[in-house]
Amino acid sequence: MQILTQLVFSGIALGMIYAVIAFGYQLTFSTSDTLNFGQGESLMLGALVGLTLVTRFGLNYWLMIPLVCLFGALQGAFVERIGVRPAIKIKSEFGWIMSTIALGIIFKNVAENVWGRDDLRFPSPLPEAPLKFLGANVLPMEILVVVGALLMMLSVELFNRRSIYGRAVVATFNDRDAAKLMGINTGLVITFSYALSSLTAAFAGVLIAPLTLTGATMGAVLGLKAFAVAIIGGLTSGMGIIVGGIILGIAETTTGFYLSTGYKDVPGLVLLLIVLAVKPAGLFGKTAIKKV
Repeated sequence: MQILTQLVFSGIALGMIYAVIAFGYQLTFSTSDTLNFGQGESLMLGALVGLTLVTRFGLNYWLMIPLVCLFGALQGAFVERIGVRPAIKIKSEFGWIMSTIALGIIFKNVAENVWGRDDLRFPSPLPEAPLKFLGANVLPMEILVVVGALLMMLSVELFNRRSIYGRAVVATFNDRDAAKLMGINTGLVITFSYALSSLTAAFAGVLIAPLTLTGATMGAVLGLKAFAVAIIGGLTSGMGIIVGGIILGIAETTTGFYLSTGYKDVPGLVLLLIVLAVKPAGLFGKTAIKKV
């Protein structure tokens, strides 16, 4: 029982990282019906930039986070302007897919040339001695990951719901052309959603970096699994993304322990296939009905 509790706690921490990245997918989908398939690379760049600020410039971990978030926002806006906006203008259904994938590969190659191909250790800002909770050993950084991820998603949700920007997002999602006629700068709304999406990914990068090794290849798998979480939970449901992340995280940790680490990716993929077959909109998603 103690081992299972340990696996559940570790799975929740891992699942919340997936949820934060998946939340970024939801932000861009809600304004432009597009996704940034280089989202994992945004996380990777955030972690590496944060590592540089901490180790080379001696910046405190907590002071480093706002700078990394700013970097992530600028990187997301760049992706939208270079890779997504041209495809939206010509109404290309697949142009933005290839553009965001290509930019992700470019970012990965740049990271390999700047930081090298070896994995690097990110110093932990919290004590590394585990805490006892319900008979399980929980790392302070795992608690920070869960709390930080929830606070980030809650802050963005409140900002969207209580601000004029949130109303602009809703209007842009419902009918982009009508939103333009209402005086909403839909292009700026989409750019901001991409900036916010990459900001959350960069933030996730500096959260998870002290728990894992940091390197140019760390983002690809995380981005792919987060996409699976977004599909499982539903691209239109914040709660679904959190639940989907926790389900996938716990499934991976328990499968890796009880079966083999070689099979830890299988449950998530199986669940993804089942959800796509039974409920394509996701566990908590709503199927949109469009008049044509």
